[in-house]
Amino acid sequence: MSRIAVIGLDGSPRSPEAIELLEGAALVAGGKRHLEDLAIEPERAVSFEGDLSGALSRIETESGPVVVLASGDPGFFGIVRLLAEKFGSGALRVMPASSSVALAFARAGISWDDAVTVSAHGREPRRAVNVCRAHPKVAVLTSPDFGPAELAKELGGLGRTFVVAERLGRTEESVFRGDAAEVAGMKWEDPNVVLVLDEGRTARKKGWISSGIGSPERWALPEDQFEHRSGMITKGPTRAFVLSRLGPGPGDLVWDVGSGSGSVAIECARLGAAAIAVERDPESCARLRRNAERHGVDVPVVEGEAPDALRDLPEPDAVFIGGTGGAFEEIVKLCAARARRSVVLALVGLERVVPAGRILEGCGLTVESTFLQASPVEGVGAMRRVVPGSAVFVVCGSRT
Repeated sequence: MSRIAVIGLDGSPRSPEAIELLEGAALVAGGKRHLEDLAIEPERAVSFEGDLSGALSRIETESGPVVVLASGDPGFFGIVRLLAEKFGSGALRVMPASSSVALAFARAGISWDDAVTVSAHGREPRRAVNVCRAHPKVAVLTSPDFGPAELAKELGGLGRTFVVAERLGRTEESVFRGDAAEVAGMKWEDPNVVLVLDEGRTARKKGWISSGIGSPERWALPEDQFEHRSGMITKGPTRAFVLSRLGPGPGDLVWDVGSGSGSVAIECARLGAAAIAVERDPESCARLRRNAERHGVDVPVVEGEAPDALRDLPEPDAVFIGGTGGAFEEIVKLCAARARRSVVLALVGLERVVPAGRILEGCGLTVESTFLQASPVEGVGAMRRVVPGSAVFVVCGSRT
């Protein structure tokens, strides 16, 4: 028999089995609100506080049956993981209720098999924010320190719709739908769940995998998959190498500086990262937006000249520098100072390779410089020939 029963609560009536387990428990552990709502006697109640070590010790030393109370589905970003690590999964009898995420989407009348769920509770919130930048349908489990208002402030200007579901399953439950400015200017009650929606991209065909995050069929796409100007594009083989050094994925933010056609930013977005393209040429910005729309990704375009255009951007995990103009040193230094993981430059001229490496090393990054030349084989009548490809130097600075 399982010694610890974990009962999820969502405001609906408890089952006869749950009632029997509660009545027979020698110890009932849970949040203060749950213990008060169920009128658990103080002598057999232990409240979850701080790092939960005190409550876990009480559970460990209790010889009788134990009930743990949790919100919604305790196996979904909940306490089941911690209890299983401490006592073993065989000691648990889990009785889930509806998760807060499922309830939030139900209240909004929106399907959620293609939604991404992220948690900002006890975790670094910037990764949750970056997922909201990249994906059209995201549920965010908030925290008292990073709630709906803070999330909306980070995402202002992106045109997202917010659904804030407060205290789900309780008599004071409320659901609010609005834009970033409205949500950022209001006060919110805990606990809550926030749905962040890009309504222009949420209508998708029926899929086969939950969360909507899947790997693209191909990456390092051929140049003809992007509209570009006179061959001014990072070529596929070079792009493959650059992407391997940027390492884009869900929760990341990548800057593409001197973006041109936007091929690198778009590839990063297709791999699940959030990407921001910075480009000074208005015609290139228009092409970039068309390319992003063609590939079904959201890549905000900052139309301006680096380094000034970079100063107010959110902190990146990785930066690709495809063009710098005359402010080479200042741009590389700024990117190296801001990037959390890596800075990658594609350079045509040899004279900038060594200076780039020195700047990155001076900013504390480990430098790797590579000369790349991919030469395709093409047919000429019945013969085949190697067509010399353009050479490029790739300089990568990484934090170790």
